[in-house]
Amino acid sequence: MFKWKWLSLAVLGTLAAHSVLASGGASANEGHGAGITLLWIAVILIAAKIASLVERVGQPAVLGELVMGVILGNLVLLGVNLFEPIKQNEIIAFLSELGVVILLFQIGLESNIQQMRKVGLSAFLVAVVGVVAPFVLGTYLVGPWLMPGLSSAAYLFLGASLTATSVGITARVFKDLGKLKTPEAQIVLGAAVFDDVLGLIILAVVTAIATVGAVSVGAISWIIAKAFLFLIGAILVGTISAPWLGRAFSRIQTGVGMKFTLALAFCLVFAYVSGLIGLAPIVGAFAAGLVLDPVHFRYFKAPKMVEEIMETAEGQSEEVKKKLHTMVEHHAERHIEELIEPVAYLLVPIFFILTGMNVALETLFNPKIIGIALAITLVAVIGKVITGLVAGPVKKAIVGVGMIPRGEVGLIFASIGKGLGVLSDDLFSVIVVMVILTTLLAPPVLARQLKK
Repeated sequence: MFKWKWLSLAVLGTLAAHSVLASGGASANEGHGAGITLLWIAVILIAAKIASLVERVGQPAVLGELVMGVILGNLVLLGVNLFEPIKQNEIIAFLSELGVVILLFQIGLESNIQQMRKVGLSAFLVAVVGVVAPFVLGTYLVGPWLMPGLSSAAYLFLGASLTATSVGITARVFKDLGKLKTPEAQIVLGAAVFDDVLGLIILAVVTAIATVGAVSVGAISWIIAKAFLFLIGAILVGTISAPWLGRAFSRIQTGVGMKFTLALAFCLVFAYVSGLIGLAPIVGAFAAGLVLDPVHFRYFKAPKMVEEIMETAEGQSEEVKKKLHTMVEHHAERHIEELIEPVAYLLVPIFFILTGMNVALETLFNPKIIGIALAITLVAVIGKVITGLVAGPVKKAIVGVGMIPRGEVGLIFASIGKGLGVLSDDLFSVIVVMVILTTLLAPPVLARQLKK
């Protein structure tokens, strides 16, 4: 009875919202754009929390959010177009992009340069294999074999789409399960950064070939140089400037608000510079989190809770003092992450729900397309799973599975090819299905591997 009561309320609420928006949707969008956007954000956040029910069956929350997005985005197939305006809402699209930037900043904060250095070579090898193997298989073997007669540029875009790795999805799984500090997670995160750089190079080359028919060695060299110069420069500049900035801004104010502002601004500036030189903003956000360290904020006041703990320690035994001191140290190390967390609660679910909503399930209605897509998906999985072989003395299956999801990166590659007129509708659908399957397959398999 209880379940039916809540189900009835949900159905009535949905029908009421549908009738309101259907009757006054045009005027609402014209005169009250900001208001309707606020409503959509509320809907997305509530949907994301409902989707977290998957955690009760041992799956990471990100899987529920992606599936919820797929459901909401494809209700139009059942004649329910209530949620379609979300897909075209520019404000929500921006918040989604900001969400993945914040997510990668969080991931960077929970990592550190010393750990990344330890797995640097393994991460680079994983990235190289994870880019070269799928690209070669897709461009020169499976593409021409399964879909003969297409242009060479079409096969190149197919191969390029297979190279992508959605670091946001994998990183979220590691984060949800508390495994970010494991060597496998560090290798996958490091490899994802290199993967993004290598993928950008391939995309730039393929796009140039599709538009002008050729690309110069000088242009390729410049793209490579920009990518590596940014990564090295970001780490050097960030390491040098962060302590100085912390000291300078603490002279203005030493409160938590200033601490939060400085950390978030650091992230956004690095993301901007990354985008400015042609790299994905998430690379800059990750680099910003990587170089920020709690020691850079030592000039700021301790939060009130920490002060209260220290006051409690007065007059206690040495053992109690030691425990309280350990608590304070742990809190100080985590404080920046804790300040950013509420922002992530708001923005990150928007990214994953919207990624799911942009998946078009109608592509699954063509049996021929499904058959080809399943074969391409198998190649996509194999091309990433074999990366575990070069990961070194770690659990190779975790590294391989962590590199599988294509997510929004694969969709971006496919969209560029479609926009250039290189990809046919059928090939575009094949790539979309591959992205769906790899994106939805990886989180539960990775979670299972991590729990073993």
